[in-house]
Amino acid sequence: MPNAIEPTGPRRAGPVLFMLVAVALFGGMDAGLKTLSPHYPAMQVASLRGASSLPLVLAWVWATIGLRGLLRVHWPLHLLRGALGVVMMLGFVYGLRALPMSTAYAITFVAPLLITAMAVPFLGEKVGPRRWIAIGVGLCGVLVILRPTGEGMFTLGGLAILGAAVCYAASAITVRMLAQRDSPQSMVFWLMAILALVCGTLAWPQWRAIRPEHWWVVAGIGVIGTLAQVALTEAFRRGEASLIAPLEYTALIWGVLLDLTLWQVLPDGVTWIGAAIIVVSGLYLFRRERVRSEDAQGIVPP
Repeated sequence: MPNAIEPTGPRRAGPVLFMLVAVALFGGMDAGLKTLSPHYPAMQVASLRGASSLPLVLAWVWATIGLRGLLRVHWPLHLLRGALGVVMMLGFVYGLRALPMSTAYAITFVAPLLITAMAVPFLGEKVGPRRWIAIGVGLCGVLVILRPTGEGMFTLGGLAILGAAVCYAASAITVRMLAQRDSPQSMVFWLMAILALVCGTLAWPQWRAIRPEHWWVVAGIGVIGTLAQVALTEAFRRGEASLIAPLEYTALIWGVLLDLTLWQVLPDGVTWIGAAIIVVSGLYLFRRERVRSEDAQGIVPP
């Protein structure tokens, strides 16, 4: 389904701001997930992610569209997005056990490239040969980070993060498709509900009692994660996927700061090189998308 021509000026700034805020908030939430991951099974942590947000999401739904609005939705896409969310959270939480946040983020930087590629068959967006080359270069950057030599990050943790990035990209595409049919409230609620229900059910046989000192972390994940999910949903609902996705790269700033502050670690040189390759290719995609939009609207670039 082709998209309308992308807005410019203040209308473009709206989804960009939502995305920047979402990325910053997700950094705080991911720090909480990393804090919990050594102490609880990955399935339980993923369930806590969804369950901790549900009360706030329900309050948001009740105050805006009402609870009945949750039932009039496009169920197949919600179930697909929920399944992608479950796999994404499991992979990400598992990977965070072994990798610094900044390294995990560097691997997930492939997601904007994948979103741009997936936008072609599913959203009807056009991607020219130059942007396909940029996507290929970005994937090479991921290989640099993973270092498939048996000596680097080519581990189960690294592969789990890569799988999570693929699911994230597919989930972002479903948001764009659902935005044509359903409300942001229903999209956030059903994602959190499916996470809590499916992961909680699977985690129940190995469920561990939550330590008293971790309750504040769970509460923080719920509050920050809810705000982040709302901002992310709004960003992809208002803006074209191939424009919004590259802003994900600002996550590296938060990953480095949190790693240094909380765990006193930093990425090694090879990871920085791979991240730089991915970021440059992504920024090129961003620039090509801007030029294409301006050409389509007859705007002469400054």
